[in-house]
Amino acid sequence: MNNSKQIKHLYARAGFGIRFEDLHDRENWSIKKSVKKLFEASEKTEPINAVTENIDLRPRNYNTMTDDEKRALNQERNQQEKALNDAWVKQLSNTEAQLREKMTLFWHNHFSCNVGNSYYQQELNNIERANALGNFKTMLLQVSQTPAMLQFLNNQQNQKNHPNENFARELMELFTLGRGHYTEQDIKESARSFTGWAYNGKDGTYKFNNYTHDTGTKTFLGQTANFCGEDILNIITANKQTATYICTKLYRYFVNEVPDDTHVAQMADVFYKANYEITPLLKFLFLSDWFYDDKNIGNLVKSPVEFLVGLNRQFYISYQNPDVLMQFQRALGQVLFRPPNVAGWPGGRSWIDSSSLMYRMKIPSTILNAGVIDFVGKATPEDEAYLAAQRKQQLNVIKRVQATADWDKFLKDIPKKTTHQEIAQFMLEPSLNKTVIDEVNQPGDIKSIVIQIVSTPEYQLC
Repeated sequence: MNNSKQIKHLYARAGFGIRFEDLHDRENWSIKKSVKKLFEASEKTEPINAVTENIDLRPRNYNTMTDDEKRALNQERNQQEKALNDAWVKQLSNTEAQLREKMTLFWHNHFSCNVGNSYYQQELNNIERANALGNFKTMLLQVSQTPAMLQFLNNQQNQKNHPNENFARELMELFTLGRGHYTEQDIKESARSFTGWAYNGKDGTYKFNNYTHDTGTKTFLGQTANFCGEDILNIITANKQTATYICTKLYRYFVNEVPDDTHVAQMADVFYKANYEITPLLKFLFLSDWFYDDKNIGNLVKSPVEFLVGLNRQFYISYQNPDVLMQFQRALGQVLFRPPNVAGWPGGRSWIDSSSLMYRMKIPSTILNAGVIDFVGKATPEDEAYLAAQRKQQLNVIKRVQATADWDKFLKDIPKKTTHQEIAQFMLEPSLNKTVIDEVNQPGDIKSIVIQIVSTPEYQLC
């Protein structure tokens, strides 16, 4: 049985796409075998180790610095930020553990955090990676005790007599229950429970400060006791609404922007009964018939990172200048480790507007063909001035972008006698429409046709 359509969909969602050669090798696999192999490839955790030293960014130190010392600190901080971004993009683009990295990307946005310390950001990212397919409750506790999150949501300032409610509020609104499933009083009582949660400013290790912890009785979600932070997390996860909230987000991430209440409820049942183990939940999702329904194929907009990483993986692209990839991320609205706020990137259709779509459609030709899209079948001016201008443009783009695609490797993967239309059907997730079919059926070499395909609006969907 040829399952190529379903397997292609599985890898578009659970990873960052599949190459011709790999799909050809797996097209007769069952869905069950494909899912099993996907998880096996992601069993190992490869932490990122781009930043090896913690820069002390405490304001009191900064204020006593000279201008030269401040410049040196900012320069080192920027270098660390670039190194961390580059390291993760490379891992996303090259790893065999696609599902683990795809889930790390999900948790990176779920536990949205933006602090100016790349060492702390890296630690948080590695915790999300290590737990990406593990237990949500374990990850929730570990994430909550990272210096990155304690700093970002001000729990370092959360002390008895002066409680800070930021972490307590976002914990429930964005990380677990979702808005409308708790009261303002629950936030206040929860904040009191998290007093004393802090980190050591010198080495970033978590510490519990007895002196600043409120030991009084608290009432939270209908329960009363002398709660500490761990108790609050246990009460929250004991509430099945947390499973429903997480599964709704995962449904939007993997299946469809419009949640199906029945399917989400099925997912929540599996998740809750498995004590928040993530792997059984994802296996249930990827083995469900409805995951492969036509209405759920080619209907999600790729995030900028998914778009760029998908290109990197498909065309074996290497960048001599990692700054270029960060510039692409900025232009498209998603810089890793720099979410816009505590709610993260809204995603979905919000990734696309008229200007970002035009930019997205231009990027493949910029990377793959030095900025030129050879629109086959259309008249090309042959005068010397035009050709000279084209050559100059190409040289400028090559110099600026410094990206190299391995076309030989890409073309070698395509079986001989593959038609242009078959190539388009492989490279695009949505079913081909008449406009795409007419364009790709024009005469032209495969390279030009492929650049046209990845420069279409349809290529933005997965």
